[in-house]
Amino acid sequence: MSYPVRFVSLGPGDAELITLKSLRALQEADVIFCPSTQTGNGSITSRAATLLEELGIKDAVRLFALPMSKDRAKALQVYKDVLSEIIREYEAGKNIAVAVEGDAGIYASIHYVLDSLKEEGIRTEQLCGIPSFIAAGAAAQLHLISLEERLVVIPGTATLQELDHYLSRKYVPVIMKLSHCADAVRRYIELHPQYTYHYFENISTGKEYYSCNRKELAGKDYPYFSLMIILNEQARQGTNPE
Repeated sequence: MSYPVRFVSLGPGDAELITLKSLRALQEADVIFCPSTQTGNGSITSRAATLLEELGIKDAVRLFALPMSKDRAKALQVYKDVLSEIIREYEAGKNIAVAVEGDAGIYASIHYVLDSLKEEGIRTEQLCGIPSFIAAGAAAQLHLISLEERLVVIPGTATLQELDHYLSRKYVPVIMKLSHCADAVRRYIELHPQYTYHYFENISTGKEYYSCNRKELAGKDYPYFSLMIILNEQARQGTNPE
């Protein structure tokens, strides 16, 4: 019997926020391909592997290191190597899982591997998880979207004009990869004190940090694992309660 290759969403970082289905898939796997980060000095770190260890899963883990570089060609080559390894293990009859931080369908570059496996005729499954912005909203006890509002998730390309467009039209912007557009976001905070800015770092981990202090956020450096949710509270107050 051949097992499907399962792309398992780990959730935002708290071991208790992984789904039971994902946990069972990890526990049953013979091999778990797990992403790690290779820094400029050659050291390797892995938030995903740390989470797996907290879940009591260690022996099956096989790390693959993604370079910290904007050159996507380097990451693509890593994924091609991982793809080859997965195919070899699959043909050997192994039960394979691929660990994915957050949700496997949201800004998960590993999806290249899933798509390639499907093209090869290999069965795959994608197990859903809790994305970081949902965990962030819960941590701050936010009513993330209300009444006729719409949620829009923006990568680290946010501009002043784009944020103006959304916030004036009953959208709630979630900015992911915040460090990539830090200057634009800090400038927007200075220009628009009427909005509420909910800022999060390392959500659902031991290093979690949350602030909605506008003056602090306007001068803060945003690390890679950060995001922001912007609310137009004045517009909300002008609507009837549900």
